[in-house]
Amino acid sequence: MSDSLLVIVDAANVVGSVPDGWWRDRRGAAERLRDRLAVDGVPGVAGPVEIVLVVEGAARGVSSVPGVRVESAAGSGDDRMVELVAEASGRACLVVTADRELRRRVGELGASVTGPRAVRGGGD
Repeated sequence: MSDSLLVIVDAANVVGSVPDGWWRDRRGAAERLRDRLAVDGVPGVAGPVEIVLVVEGAARGVSSVPGVRVESAAGSGDDRMVELVAEASGRACLVVTADRELRRRVGELGASVTGPRAVRGGGD
């Protein structure tokens, strides 16, 4: 899928963008986000996409499903997302996060960035 858009989703940042009790079950919240991405994709993004959901901390170990590859960051999720953008070298990348420092880091590598609302759905 090297010609498709690579969409890298910051699970912790997206899940944390809405105070819906996610902190009581971080893994479950990441799984719900994964499942929504698998069904809905990325609203407003046309064409083939490869979705990678980066999880860290208590959400590590969430499994991949058809349509969404889950990457469990060994350390910092931000560092893993930067690595994924760097590994994509020249491929179109979209990173979903509100984290300012992460936005700067991936932007320097040529990635586009959008906020959590792009994938949250449900009018939040």
